[in-house]
Order: sequence, then structure tokens, then C-alpha cells
Amino acid sequence: MSLLPHLQCRPDQIAERVVLCGDPARVDRIANQLASCDVLGQHREFRLINGRYQGLPITVCSTGIGGASAIIALEELVQAGARALVRVGSAGALQHEIALGDLIVVEGAVRHDGASQAYLPPEYPACADIRLQAALLDHIAASGLPHWHGLVRSHDSFYRDDELAVCRYWHERGLLGADMETASLLTVGRLRKVRVAAVLCNVVAFEQDVQQGVGDYASAEQAMMTGERLAIAAALHALVQ
Repeated sequence: MSLLPHLQCRPDQIAERVVLCGDPARVDRIANQLASCDVLGQHREFRLINGRYQGLPITVCSTGIGGASAIIALEELVQAGARALVRVGSAGALQHEIALGDLIVVEGAVRHDGASQAYLPPEYPACADIRLQAALLDHIAASGLPHWHGLVRSHDSFYRDDELAVCRYWHERGLLGADMETASLLTVGRLRKVRVAAVLCNVVAFEQDVQQGVGDYASAEQAMMTGERLAIAAALHALVQ
């Protein structure tokens, strides 16, 4: 059996339920909440493991930065039989009241990425699977920790000259946060007729530049690690419902 071209593993190694993340290092932190973990391998930004949660097989796959590589992972995972996928990612807040470590369960995403536009026109909505959303919200609400539910924006660059103006524009229109992968995953997942959702941990306060945000990330590490662990638990819970 030939290997998946970019993920570099066999199709029969991929489970129907998949947790996606951007950072390859997060794969190992997700593994801490799984049983019977096996590493499938790592090729470029794509690190994959298999494990079990509540007795059911789960694949975990990192996608790197941006929508283009996220779609490559999604396409190959779906070709191999993945049917439900939840992104556990990070985001920058677009509202002042969203604190570092707070979770955002995504309802839909503004498609300011180039990758999903290569598939479908911008009028096509990027919407999360409603059943996965509900399961994520149920699990997070039971924890009693702060969380949000609504729209985000996915984009391709942190460093455009008018970035602050763009963020303020979407802040005024009620968006909760911004990331780089969710819109691509939701759009192409819907096109491929699989269930996709996303839960994002806030790592940058609104109207804070990237360098300052990285400094605050270090000082608020405990809150964000708590948020990430809850996001992982919620994703696993949603996938097995």
C-alpha cells in the first residue's frame, strides 16, 4: 500500500476521528490525554500519532502554519477515511474582554485566506459542524472556565501594513478572534462532506502587537496551558459522541 504523499503514512493507519493542530509540539501534549499512543511519523510540518480515547481510535495530525498546509493534511486524511475532524488551535482575540487562555468555539469563519479561495468563491460560507460545536460547548461549559462561541477571521499574514485597521474593522463587527487555518478547514471539509469544527485558545490580547503578545504569553503560561488542556479534552469528547 502506497504512502500518503505529504503525511507519509499508510491510509489504513488513519482513524475516522482526527484531532488537528498547527504546532507539531502540541501533538505530544494531545497524546497525554490518549491511551496506547503510537507515533506514525513526521514529515515537514506534519507530525502524526494514533491513540485511543474511551476505547475509540483517534489520529492526531499537525498541519503547520496557514491554510495551504492545513488543506493538504485535510485532503489526505479524508482520502484515508477520516470523517470527523476537530482543530485545537490558537487565536488572537478581537474583543477586549477575551482573556489569555479563554477558549473560542468557532461557529463560522471569515475567509480571508487564499487557500480556501482556490477551491470555492468567497460567497461560500465556512461553517463548523453543528453537532461537533454542541459537544464542544457542553464539555467546556461543564468546566466552568471562560469561553466564547461565535465568528472568527482566518487570514494569511500577521504583518500587513494595515493589520491594526483590519483587526479594528472586524472587532467592530463582533468577531471574536483571528487565526490562520480554521476557514480553510471548515470550507474544504464541508466540500468533502466530512464534519469539521474548531476550538481555539486565545494567546494574544486585542490591540496588542505580536511581540508584546509573545511576552504576555510567557507571563500567562499557566492560564493558556489550562485552556489548551481543556480544548484538547473538549475535542476528544466531541469526537466520540
